[in-house]
Amino acid sequence: MKPTAEAPTKDINRAIVLRPLSPADADLRDPEARLLEAVGLAQALGLDVAYADAAPLRQISPRTYFGSGRVDRLKMQSEALGAGVVVIDAPLSPVQQRNLEQDTQAKVMDRTGLILEIFGLRAQTKEGRLQVELARQAYERSRLVRTWTHLERQRGGLGKTGGPGETQIELDRRQIADRIVRLKRDLEDVRRTRALQRRARSRAGLPAVVLVGYTNAGKSTLFNRLTQSSVLAKDMLFATLDPTARQVKLPSGRAVIISDTVGFISDLPHELVEAFRATLEAVTEADLLIHVRDIAHEDSDAQRADVIAVLDQLNADSGRMTPPVLEAWNKIDLLDEVTREARTRRARALEEGALAPVAISALTRQGLDALLAAIDRAAFSATRVVTLTLDAADGKTRARIAAAGRILEETHDENGAMTIKAELSVEDAARLAPLQPLPEPPRQAAE
Repeated sequence: MKPTAEAPTKDINRAIVLRPLSPADADLRDPEARLLEAVGLAQALGLDVAYADAAPLRQISPRTYFGSGRVDRLKMQSEALGAGVVVIDAPLSPVQQRNLEQDTQAKVMDRTGLILEIFGLRAQTKEGRLQVELARQAYERSRLVRTWTHLERQRGGLGKTGGPGETQIELDRRQIADRIVRLKRDLEDVRRTRALQRRARSRAGLPAVVLVGYTNAGKSTLFNRLTQSSVLAKDMLFATLDPTARQVKLPSGRAVIISDTVGFISDLPHELVEAFRATLEAVTEADLLIHVRDIAHEDSDAQRADVIAVLDQLNADSGRMTPPVLEAWNKIDLLDEVTREARTRRARALEEGALAPVAISALTRQGLDALLAAIDRAAFSATRVVTLTLDAADGKTRARIAAAGRILEETHDENGAMTIKAELSVEDAARLAPLQPLPEPPRQAAE
């Protein structure tokens, strides 16, 4: 009797990656580039990707997302390759995730869960860890609610007579809600601290320049080149999570504060955008944004659209105007000579409002002098919207404000004191900074 061959033991560090491909996706992105991004996300978590594929999808199964044929194939591949993890590059419902895990006998992660895990791995500061934990709790709460709705439907909606399962779910729900309240309170202290730091820089008359861009576009490498710093810069997704700020001297001799931020990505989980408000406020309050683009990437234009969508969402939620945006077309060193020259000429000829893009290579330093000169021009021609408070008798200062800029809104209290919202140059805003109300200081830590 011949011994039967046994399937390899499943390795929790080995993964299969599937990118669902619907007909609607074909017009939006390069399928291969999107699959490579999904593989990159898995690798950023330290997973060994044994197999990756784009899976055509006609319709979504409410039970397992994919049809039974694809699920059976996935089960066989998981067993044959010894893959203990299956990554689905799409949002899964709790029911779909649970059923896929039962059918494949592997841990299943959707896109949101994968990105949350990466953020948890990357967070180094207290602020970063708080924000990741808030996002994680919000994610778990939404899945708990949906799972409970499903269970309630199974049990016939028995309400309070539903048994111990209901009691445990309600307890979990309350515990998550309590943790979210505590995390939001702690993050509000972080927000106040950052607001005080930004106010101090504003009083010094230093424009705030913030690097934004798709993850792995080269923001941290550019930040290191401009500031002569050593922020972690690797060819991986979300290498930078915690924000960093440095003062940089420009060709004119003037200085700005340049900040690096977390990278954006397509379908950025809503939980992360909400949780990272404290960090992303730097984007909405910037005097100038440098949009770092990987101009050599196949999906560079689609990535640009994703970044702009997140910026629009942030500014709409904050009620602020979008700061001026200067595009830095990075990684031109990865292009062949003909394409590189064509992109450089296009950057020089193209106008984005008053700001022409600058073609650069942060790695080789090509174009960095031109970028610094462009920052010098743009940062000090930018305007800043500020709120100022004046005594009733201080009409002279009000006249100065009106002459220097544009009064957007003005109110008076019962004593005649004025609160003025005005658009001013960076220099005028700095000179009038003492008239800006200070944020409340952070709370004292509880005993």
